[in-house]
Amino acid sequence: MDISILQHYWWALVSLLGALLVFLLFVQGGQSLIFFTARTEQQKSLLINLLGHKWELTYTTLVTFGGAIFASFPLYYSTSFGGAYWLWITILLLFVLQAVSYEFRSKAGNLLGKKTYDIFLFLNGFLGTVMLGVAVGTFFTGGAFTMNKMALTQTAAPVISQWSNGWHGLDALAHPFNLLMGVGVYLAAATLALLFFMQSIADEDIRARARKQVTVIGTVFVLGFVALLLFLFCLTGYNVNPVTGVISPEPHKYLHNMLELIWPAVILLIGVVWVLWGLGSAIFCKGKYSFWITAIGVVLAVLPLLLCAAYNNTAYFASTVNLQNSLTLQNSSSSLFTLKVMAYVSLLIPFVLAYIAYVWYKLTKKPISIEDLESPDATVY
Repeated sequence: MDISILQHYWWALVSLLGALLVFLLFVQGGQSLIFFTARTEQQKSLLINLLGHKWELTYTTLVTFGGAIFASFPLYYSTSFGGAYWLWITILLLFVLQAVSYEFRSKAGNLLGKKTYDIFLFLNGFLGTVMLGVAVGTFFTGGAFTMNKMALTQTAAPVISQWSNGWHGLDALAHPFNLLMGVGVYLAAATLALLFFMQSIADEDIRARARKQVTVIGTVFVLGFVALLLFLFCLTGYNVNPVTGVISPEPHKYLHNMLELIWPAVILLIGVVWVLWGLGSAIFCKGKYSFWITAIGVVLAVLPLLLCAAYNNTAYFASTVNLQNSLTLQNSSSSLFTLKVMAYVSLLIPFVLAYIAYVWYKLTKKPISIEDLESPDATVY
């Protein structure tokens, strides 16, 4: 099998995992709303326990996303995770706060008290999603690194990539597009969370408040996504010459990718229609399936953006210091043997997804209520 096919196949898998991660971040979006959608302590516990049944899926998908990049595009992993480490360490610490909060929030005699853990969940819910969006934004805006593969021959310091400033990833916060991407990811997460509350909680007060909030946040999300697309299509991308490998700037590169490949634009359009359909059904109708319709739309809308970050001879992580050091599918992937072996392993993914869907169904067969939390055999977070 040709290595180029495998490189594109694995970028498609990484992009799909990224799109699924954006969907599953509704857990974080819900955590950011616990002080606004709930009025009483009982209602707050209801929201947290509903989200507590799903938080491991988000965390597992995040780890799988990182693992897939490590296995298929190790040079990106070592450059971004190893160079922009303050950005990634901040994200990691925010997710550690989440895990600790769900573990100890309702434990008898915990030292910090529920209020502190609720604040931790809020920080993970808001800052965690924004920072992840900023990190994903660097696929399009790049980073301040240099690369020297010959450094592997230097036994004293066999480090291929070096970060050229002391910010080590936090400088990504200074780019407007990265910030807009971060805010967009958060708004998607918060919108999906409100739809999930409407579908999965047997409390009319929470449902009514969630419906009012999704009208505002959902509208802002749609407008923010349109602004993100306009910004993206105006960005200068970096074209890779398929023969010489020379990288050169190309204005409106990501718009050109959409128009030249066509099918990503079609997927994007379908995703936007599904998002509008889901939000419309929630705002103007009962919206029984609004969460799932909108979730599918979000995945379909995010997927083509990530695909176009590297497809059509595009450098997906440009060096702002030395353009020719930018990362591409060709210069950053694993070997043909590794990609081929992992391609066979990836055939097990549908079985894993089927298991996740089964567990999800079992955990959310009926809406959760306050009475469920008071049951003797209930697991309370």
